[in-house]
Amino acid sequence: MARRIGGIIPALIAPYKGDGSIDAEAAGRLVERLLGEGVSGFYVAGSTGECFLLSPQERKRLLEAVAEANAGRGLLIAHVGAIATDHAIELARHACAHGADAVSSIPPFYYKFSLPEIKAYYRDVMAAIDRPMLVYNFPAFSGVTLSRENAADLLEDPRLAGVKHTSSDFFQLERIKRSYPRLALLNGYDEMFLAGLAMGADGAIGSTFNFMASRFVRIHKLHGEGKSAEALAVQNAVNEMISVLIEVGVYPGVKAALRLQGLDVGFCRRPFSPLTKEQEAKLGRALEKLG
Repeated sequence: MARRIGGIIPALIAPYKGDGSIDAEAAGRLVERLLGEGVSGFYVAGSTGECFLLSPQERKRLLEAVAEANAGRGLLIAHVGAIATDHAIELARHACAHGADAVSSIPPFYYKFSLPEIKAYYRDVMAAIDRPMLVYNFPAFSGVTLSRENAADLLEDPRLAGVKHTSSDFFQLERIKRSYPRLALLNGYDEMFLAGLAMGADGAIGSTFNFMASRFVRIHKLHGEGKSAEALAVQNAVNEMISVLIEVGVYPGVKAALRLQGLDVGFCRRPFSPLTKEQEAKLGRALEKLG
């Protein structure tokens, strides 16, 4: 029976050793820590995992490391997005062979593919595997907006399990959930998590869950208990932290926050720049304030 998709799902970072290779041990320590904080599962090799800065072999190695550490305890979703359909299929088949519960993909980008071509991409990947798919709707990065209106035939496909909705268009989230209640709708902007829940999201996949997952687990719990004011207070607190991350750089900042918490996961790959001493100090003060 397919596992329920929902709850708090960290979009895992890709940890590196000093030589730049994937650090499987650090990945394992992070997985263990996050499971202890109550997360539902893991989203591997997505945007936060620097997917397009990794080789296909590195993406596979990262998935293998997380799968081994997770050992079936949490939901495992592999992001397999690529411009070429065959590359996505290769990654998807590998992920399924290593225990992924589902795969996900950003729409193929850069070449301005037509909507029928994008839908064909998803169908071809789904046809090549025996696991469900989540569409990764991220218009700001992909340049493609998938909606209830333009993707109805795709959303109706029984092989599709849900949508990772990294968009502030909560009207669209609500419309998709209303029309297709079987689909899991996962919020993608951490700073708007509570708003997403209010509009019908089943949970979230987030970057900052790497280092403050327990706060989002609490927001989710409080919302489910109808304690809106308390949930908003926690959202306000994490948003203070997110405001600093936006200022210093979200992806390098998430890794810096983990280092400040005692887990060395390396730095983001070039052309990302590491934080300056001043930026890291500011991030450290925000972490202390967060508690």
